[in-house]
Amino acid sequence: MKQSLSLNAARAFIEAHFNEPVTLAQLAALSALSVSRFATVFRQQYGSSPYRYLCGVRIQRAQTMLLEGVPGSVVATEVGFFDQSHFGRHFKRCCGMTPSMFIQRAAANTGNAGKHGNVSAKASAVRSTSAIRSSC
Repeated sequence: MKQSLSLNAARAFIEAHFNEPVTLAQLAALSALSVSRFATVFRQQYGSSPYRYLCGVRIQRAQTMLLEGVPGSVVATEVGFFDQSHFGRHFKRCCGMTPSMFIQRAAANTGNAGKHGNVSAKASAVRSTSAIRSSC
């Protein structure tokens, strides 16, 4: 139980500081574990390495920003990637599509809802966009 609480602190730190450089040593210190033990326990608890978890948090925030119309080059640096290329590689690995493809699919789903003009169609578009986001 104590180990789970310390991992929760590390996870909360990742979610609060995703746009900054986060080191394994920082996270291990928060959890009062050695670096190697922390990495092993984190993977067992959350199903991915701390780095993949961090990238996943960054990608989720990036998706939100992209849907808000923020340019990809700005999104890349705002969520903590080194540059747009670094962001694009991680986005594609995580989501199976490039950021521009993500925006196009989201726009297509939203556009289909706008044609119908009713509330259920708009709700369907929101669910479709959520499905795109959760598929990453």
